[in-house]
Amino acid sequence: MSEYSTAFNAIWKGRIDADEVSELACRLHQKIQPLTAGVVADDSDSVAIIGFCSDEGVRRNQGRVGARRAPDLLRQALANLPWAITRPVWDAGNVVCEGEQLEEAHQALADQVNECLTASHFPVVLGGGHEVAYGSWRGLSCYLQSQSEVSGYMPRIGIINFDAHFDLRPDSNGCSSGTPFYQIAQQCQANNWPFSYCCLGVSEMSNTAALFQRADQLNVTYRKDSELDITRLTDTQALLQQFMADCDQLYLTIDLDVLPAAVAPGVSAPAARGVGLEILEPLIATIVASGKLKLADLAEYNPEFDIDNRTARVAARLFHCIVKRG
Repeated sequence: MSEYSTAFNAIWKGRIDADEVSELACRLHQKIQPLTAGVVADDSDSVAIIGFCSDEGVRRNQGRVGARRAPDLLRQALANLPWAITRPVWDAGNVVCEGEQLEEAHQALADQVNECLTASHFPVVLGGGHEVAYGSWRGLSCYLQSQSEVSGYMPRIGIINFDAHFDLRPDSNGCSSGTPFYQIAQQCQANNWPFSYCCLGVSEMSNTAALFQRADQLNVTYRKDSELDITRLTDTQALLQQFMADCDQLYLTIDLDVLPAAVAPGVSAPAARGVGLEILEPLIATIVASGKLKLADLAEYNPEFDIDNRTARVAARLFHCIVKRG
C-alpha cells in the first residue's frame, strides 16, 4: 500500500532562488528526500511526511468524497515552504486505501507511523478523510507500547483535535470518518489506558445532543466554535495547558473543516462559522511549545471543491506552524 500515486520529482518541484545565499533561501522541495527502509534520524528535528489516500470513511459517513486525492496535492502546496538547509525532511510515500478496505488501510498507516517513530522521525500525516485519525493513533500507541515493554511505563497519550465535529459516532455498523475517536476510546478502555481527548472548535449545528452526551460521558475536554474568539484566546490557552499537563505525549489532528468555509472551501463538510487562523495558530504554538508533540496530521482536504488552491495554502500554513523552529 505504500506507493506514490505520482512520481516523486513531479510532486516536489518549485522555485529556486539561485541569486540568494543557499543557506538562507532553501525551500522544502530542495531538501526533501524519499524515505527508504532503515533510514534512522540522527537529528531530533527530522520530519517524515506520510500520505493517507482515503475518503472511504467519508463515503461511509455519507459525506462528499474527493479527499482521497489530497496527499499529493498538499505536497505540491508544501513544496515552496522555506526550510532550514540543515534540517532533515523525508517523504515516506502514500498509504492507499484500496476500494472499501479501510480497516486494512488503517493497519498499513499504523505500521508506517510506528516505523517512522521507531526511526526517530516526527511524522506528519496528510489526509485523506478524518478516518486517518484512527490509523495515526494506532501507530503512536503501538510505538509507545513497544517502548513501555522496556521502560515498564505506558505514557499517557493526549489527543488534541481542531474540528467542527466530535467524530464520536459508534462504529457498530463499521468505522468511518465520524467514528475514529470513539474507536480510540474503546481501545483505551480495552487496554485500561486513560482516554484523554480535547476537541476544540465543535459546532453546535453539526453535532447532535447524543454526541454531546457521549463527549460528556467520556470526559472529553471541548470548546465550541462560538467560544473560540480572540477575546478568550488566553482562557483557551490556559485550558490547553491544563489538559497537556496531564499527558506525557501529544497527538495533534486538524480537520480542516474547523476553519470558516470562506477560508477553507475545499473540505468534506464546510463550516458555516468555523474558527479563524488568528485563533488556531497561537493554539498550535502552545502545543508545540509543550515539547510533548509526537505526531500530527491534517485531514479532510477535498481538492474537488477548493477555490484557487485556497484550502491547500491554508493547510501548508498550518503544517508550517506545526514544524517550524523557534
